[in-house]
Amino acid sequence: MAELKITQIKGTVGTKKNQRDSLRTLGLKGIRKTVTREDNPVNRGLINVVRHLVTVEEVKS
Repeated sequence: MAELKITQIKGTVGTKKNQRDSLRTLGLKGIRKTVTREDNPVNRGLINVVRHLVTVEEVKS
C-alpha cells in the first residue's frame, strides 16, 4: 500500500482548534517537520482539513 509523506509548511498561529488538533493527530509538531503515514481515508480526511498548512507527497513502498 502507498504511503504519504506529509510536511508542515506553515505555523498554527491563528488557526482553528480543529486544524491544530488534526496536525497533532497526524504527528506534526512544527514547521518543516515531516511524518510518513499510510494512505487511507482517515488520514486523507485529516490532511484535507489542513491542506493549506501542509504539503503531501506519495511514497511508494
